[in-house]
Amino acid sequence: MNNKLHSLALLVNLGIYGAALPAMAADTAANEDTMVITAAEQNLQAPGVSTITADEIRKNPAARDVSEIIRTMPGVNLTGNSTSGQRGNNRQIDIRGMGPENTLILIDGKPVTSRNSIRLGWRGERDTRGDTGWVPPEMIERIEVIRGPAAARYGNGAAGGVVNIITKKVSNEWHGSWNTYLNAPEHNEEGSTKRTNFSLNGPLGGDFSFRLYGNLDKTQADAWDINQGHQSERTGAYADTLPAGREGVENKDINGVLRWDFAPMQALQFEAGYSRQNNLYAGDTQNTNNDNSSNGLVKKNYGKETNRLYRQNFALTWTGGWDNGITTNNWAQYEHTRNSRLGEGLAGGLEGLFNSNKFTDTDLSDVMLHSEINLPIDFIVNQNLTLGTEWDQQRMKDMSSNGQTLQGGAIPGMSNNRSPYSDAEIFSLFAENNMELTDSTMLTPALRFDHHSIVGNNWSPSLNLSQGLGDDFTLKMGIARAYKAPSLYQTNPNYLLYSKGQGCYASSDGVGCYMLGNEDLKAETSINKEIGLEWKRDGWLAGVTWFRNDYRDKIEAGYAPVGHTSSGKVQTDIYQWENVPKAVVEGLEGTLNVPVSDTINWTNNVTYMLQSKNKETGDRLSIIPEYTLNSTLSWQVQQDVSLQSTFTWYGKQQPKKYNYKGQPVSGSEKDEVSPYSIVGLSATWDVTKYVSLTGGVDNVFDKRQWRAGNAQTTGNTTTGAYMYGAGAYTYNEPGRTWYMSVNTQF
Repeated sequence: MNNKLHSLALLVNLGIYGAALPAMAADTAANEDTMVITAAEQNLQAPGVSTITADEIRKNPAARDVSEIIRTMPGVNLTGNSTSGQRGNNRQIDIRGMGPENTLILIDGKPVTSRNSIRLGWRGERDTRGDTGWVPPEMIERIEVIRGPAAARYGNGAAGGVVNIITKKVSNEWHGSWNTYLNAPEHNEEGSTKRTNFSLNGPLGGDFSFRLYGNLDKTQADAWDINQGHQSERTGAYADTLPAGREGVENKDINGVLRWDFAPMQALQFEAGYSRQNNLYAGDTQNTNNDNSSNGLVKKNYGKETNRLYRQNFALTWTGGWDNGITTNNWAQYEHTRNSRLGEGLAGGLEGLFNSNKFTDTDLSDVMLHSEINLPIDFIVNQNLTLGTEWDQQRMKDMSSNGQTLQGGAIPGMSNNRSPYSDAEIFSLFAENNMELTDSTMLTPALRFDHHSIVGNNWSPSLNLSQGLGDDFTLKMGIARAYKAPSLYQTNPNYLLYSKGQGCYASSDGVGCYMLGNEDLKAETSINKEIGLEWKRDGWLAGVTWFRNDYRDKIEAGYAPVGHTSSGKVQTDIYQWENVPKAVVEGLEGTLNVPVSDTINWTNNVTYMLQSKNKETGDRLSIIPEYTLNSTLSWQVQQDVSLQSTFTWYGKQQPKKYNYKGQPVSGSEKDEVSPYSIVGLSATWDVTKYVSLTGGVDNVFDKRQWRAGNAQTTGNTTTGAYMYGAGAYTYNEPGRTWYMSVNTQF
């Protein structure tokens, strides 16, 4: 970003702060507990918004992380970022079929970017568990899941939607908790989980208060042979290999907040957090489990940590409000992630396979400034105008991912000694106006401008309407232009991958290819539309929403070489990351909540995908169920005892249509996952006002799914060694698991 933009960012921030100064001179309200309501919170009435409460988390606790609960919301699934099936058990949050990379994860409204420190593979996958595991479930007040046009105001990375994990707040009264969770899978080859954490908050004297929590949890890796007997056909050097199960994970977290209420409705908060998250290796590699190619490092490291993330975050937040209704929310955040992992190959079938027993580090630093002010306006109609600005800078030092040599021939202007540094900046301005046109009509126009230091300018307009139709019906409509900037790997000209041929699109046998970063990429954009009709009466709720995302400039591995080079008799095509002109995602979401009685409530949601495809090739964008039905029946047996049953029904899952060379898939590559359902039962007993117990069983009927391998066939025509494709059978669904949690508080 140039100096003019730096100056503009400073002026805008000063202007927003200055706008509040006249109000500060006014008499402030005496009630210090008055809530500061932001425009983002007002937007929660949009059709594509769901909320998960702390009580729901307590009654149906997550094992590994809260993605297990988030996946039960309308429009949400767990999947990879492509149809490759690579890293198939590292599934992440996908909203409305747009993929994990288009899901923005926030903690208390602040972006979390640690997964960006992990190398992006040729097919767009990262060896990551995502960013939903940085907060212990017991420390969460609520989770907001925002889908479609309402998410566009959050800017970069929110084209699919936003998950905002909101932690429990600082209190000026003494409170504390100690929580323990453990589960026991019925099948010994599946990894078990143990978790314990504490929290403490209260006053420090004067106007100061604090909150502190700590967490330890450990999930064991699945057994190395969990998928024995279910693997795709394998011959030659691959004959004795097996697809890996789910890797284990260990988390160690400590987080503290110091709050100063320096004036009525005015507060400063300083937050500091540290997390260490490591895997427990289950044997997975990106393309193959051929241990002969890794000098035995795959088997040697089973059950050990092969990657670890160290995340540090520091934030300073000022929230303020005045008696004239003006509110402001401002924060500065520094987030640093050190991604330390065993060295990996970057070429062909060896990409992602260990090539060293030494750890190397990637360091990602993210500095973000945010300022917004909310202005109530009584002019013609009641309005609430939000003006805001952001500045975000990411810097990365990756000592391992630029190590691919020029083994396929020299590339002009590129050497084997390339810089490990990359960076990008985004400067943003946004405005949103909630206009109450009538008692039953709310219109919300918004506009966001983003300037990215590499890909340039982007405009994101949006318009949302909520129209009451009589006493019971509400029509909700929205349209927005959302965007996602390329990752630091995709724009980095020093990031190089190599394939001897099988990974090269439309190339002839024996012709290898390079994949280069591309500084000329455009940002991905999506025109997101939705129309929803909702009916409410006497506790009943029914609704249906149609959504369609017209996706442009999706970034994928290129389909046509941009050049050629050679080394001796070996010819090598040169590909780059490229923008796919058009893709489309379309579907329906439905909701039905029934108050069966005063003590029994039945909630349901369903998502049906009409289409999700690359319009250039006709191929699918990801492997997700055709439909997903989530149903929960809750019974408050008596004041201190409740029972819950959950039912999830997944529709068929179809694999990719074409392989990496653009040829139609065949044989086991075409295998579809048939529809299946998962049932859960749990009970919660509030033993006293300070102690509660929850016990239950997941997957009551033990409906398991096994990973057969990656989606497509790989092999060597010379040696006859093949690992045949698994189609959509690229992940494990765990079987029956018993669990218990104990929650104490004072």
